[in-house]
Parts: sequence; C-alpha cells; structure tokens
Amino acid sequence: MGSGFGEKLRAERLERGLTQAELGKDLYSPSYISLLETGRREPTPEVIQELARRLELAPKALEAWSQPVTVNDAEYVLAGLYARQAWDMRDYAQAASHAATAAQFALEGKNNSAWWNMTYMQAECMLKQGHLAECQRIVQHLLEHPIIAESDGLAVRARQMLAAACHGLGQLSTAVEHAREAVRIGAQLPAGSTIYIGALRALIGALAETGRLDEAWDYCQILGTLVDDESMGQLSGEVEWVIGNVAFIRGDYESGVKHHERAAKRLSPANDIELWARFNKASASVRLSGGIVEPETLAAIERAELALSIVGGSRTEQLEVAFIRARWLYLTGEIAAAIERLKEIHAEKNVLGRHTAGEVALLYGRALKALGRNDEALELLKDAREQFSYAGASDKVQQTMDAILEIRLAQQRTDRSA
Repeated sequence: MGSGFGEKLRAERLERGLTQAELGKDLYSPSYISLLETGRREPTPEVIQELARRLELAPKALEAWSQPVTVNDAEYVLAGLYARQAWDMRDYAQAASHAATAAQFALEGKNNSAWWNMTYMQAECMLKQGHLAECQRIVQHLLEHPIIAESDGLAVRARQMLAAACHGLGQLSTAVEHAREAVRIGAQLPAGSTIYIGALRALIGALAETGRLDEAWDYCQILGTLVDDESMGQLSGEVEWVIGNVAFIRGDYESGVKHHERAAKRLSPANDIELWARFNKASASVRLSGGIVEPETLAAIERAELALSIVGGSRTEQLEVAFIRARWLYLTGEIAAAIERLKEIHAEKNVLGRHTAGEVALLYGRALKALGRNDEALELLKDAREQFSYAGASDKVQQTMDAILEIRLAQQRTDRSA
C-alpha cells in the first residue's frame, strides 16, 4: 500500500480524538498502529476490516486509500521516517528539520492530512526545544488551514499546543483563552477521549497560574472522573499529578501529597524518563511553593536533576530545575548559596517564560532583603512586578507589591530614627 493509507488512517483516528492505544485497544498494540500509520507495516484484509469497524467506515473505504507509490510518496515516507526516528532519539532539532521536509513533500503532493501532521510534529519539536515563539507561529498557521474545520480532534490538538506555547511565554490570559476553546471543542469528541483530557489539563494549568484556583479545582473534579486506572495507568498518573498540583497551590497539602503519591506509583521512569523528570520537577516546585521542606521534597528535586541530566532537556528546563534547587536553598536558610544560583538564573531570564522569570526575580529580591541588601532587592522586586504584570498574574503582582512596601516602610522607619 502507498503512504496514503497510513496518513489517512492517522487522520481518521485523530479526527475522532483517539490515541493509537485507544484505536488498537485489546487487539493491536500502539506500536503496531504506529507502524501502519508510518507505512512500515502492511495491513492484512482482516486488519482493514477491524479498523474500518472501529472507525465506523466501510472496509472498501480503507482499501481505496491504497495508491501506487510515487517518487513524491517515497520521499515523503523517508523524511517522515527520519523525523520519527530522530524524535525517538530525542534529537528534536533534527526531527523538526525532517518533519519540515516531509511536510513540504506532502504539500507538493496535495496531501493535506500528511502536511498537517508533519507540520504539527515540527511545532511539537519547537515546543520541546523551548522555541516557544516559533512553535506559536507554526500552530497559528495550522489553525488557519481549512482541514481544521473538518476535524474536531485536530482543532483541539492545535489549540492545546498553542495554549502550552502561550503558557510557556508567560502569556497566561491568552493561554487560558486557547485552552478554553480546546475544551469547548473537545467536549464534542467521544467520551473519555484522551485529546479532551489533554485540553482539560492545559486549561487547569493556565487557570492555576493566573490564580483562578477555585475554577481550576472545579475542572480537576471533572478531569478525575474521566480516567480509568486499569486501562489508563500512565495517563491516570498524569491526571493525579495535575490534580495534586492544584491542591498544593490551594494550600490543601494533604490532598496534594495524596495525589502526587498516586502519580508517582503510576508514572515510571522506565516508560518515559522525560515525563518522569517533568513530574518530579513539578512536584518539587509546588511543594516548595507551599513551604514544604522535607526529605520527600529534596528527593523529588534530586530525581528531577538526575532525570534531566540523562535526557538533556532544553536550556529553559535546565534553568527551571536550577531555580527549584535555589528555592530549596533559600527555604533551608542557605541564603548566600541561593543568591549565587539566582544570580546566574536571572542573567538568562529571557530564556524563561514571563511568569517564571517573575518568580526568579521575586525570590532573588527576597533573598537579598534577607541579607539587608534592600536597594538591590527593590530593583529585583520591580522587575518581578513587571514580569507578573505582563503575564497577567494579578495575585503575584500583589505579593510583589507587598514585598516592595515592606522594604520601603522599613527604610522610612530607619530614616526617622536616624
């Protein structure tokens, strides 16, 4: 069969909001579905009939996807294969390059679904590397394509990624808008769709960052009803992680610990060490935000550092983990050591999202204040206020203003007593 079969199978699956595991379910493994979609395995007549049944298509419709392999088809398949191999090796720069090449071949062959999928992969690679503005640009292009109007699944995936890029850039209000739209469209997908679950997770994260914790928690309750521990072990772990994050931020530390302990049991570094690194980074971060300085928090920091040293990660991720370690040092009283780390991180603040850059400046200012370096502290706190204002994090703006006011009042008392 030509490359058309695999691409059209993938397009039909995504249009229905199904993952490879959900399409294969109890009969075909995700890896087998992946081989079909990439053209590396030929489906038997029995497989065609079963997939047609699951996609609610006539078997003849699937058979019609078979086309003679043209030179353009062969070049597209090869470029797509190279892209996926590079992705599996976590060489995201190379994967993006091959995906762009494959997308161009698809465009020349007038294969819209293939072009969309490869361009989406290119955007994913940009997100992985921390090239958020470029990711944003590519996804906006995807949203402008007419194929979006024909597929709720594709529309949700694009909006969710755009929300993630905006979130990383610190454009929190915009991230909320895109995530809301993804959730609205995703509600029309089949019940329990993992694409819809992903949209909910994106919305919860954006709401939590903007301080809308009650609304975020309401969506957490919805999210918790959508996963099945038996069939969705890894996914249920990610859901527990998200719910635990919000619980910690709300100050419900008992619930936060409970949900993160469940997440730790269901997520495995053997399955996805990059995901494991992000989970431990997030767990340590929200614990420290709540002032939880205990052995389990330190263990999470160390696991995140170890996992990141293995997978590499973008410069943004490296700085975020370094910031978590700096926060630990600050909370355990090692102020001077914390300042040294914060100075290095703040020097590269442009690599971070606005909200994270604000957090760095806020902690840096507080650390300087703790050593009596008030003038320097004020400069950092003003920077934090600017970053949070841009990100739309009003609660953080207020925290920063309180810290500034505290220093100025102390300075006034000193001046009066002099």
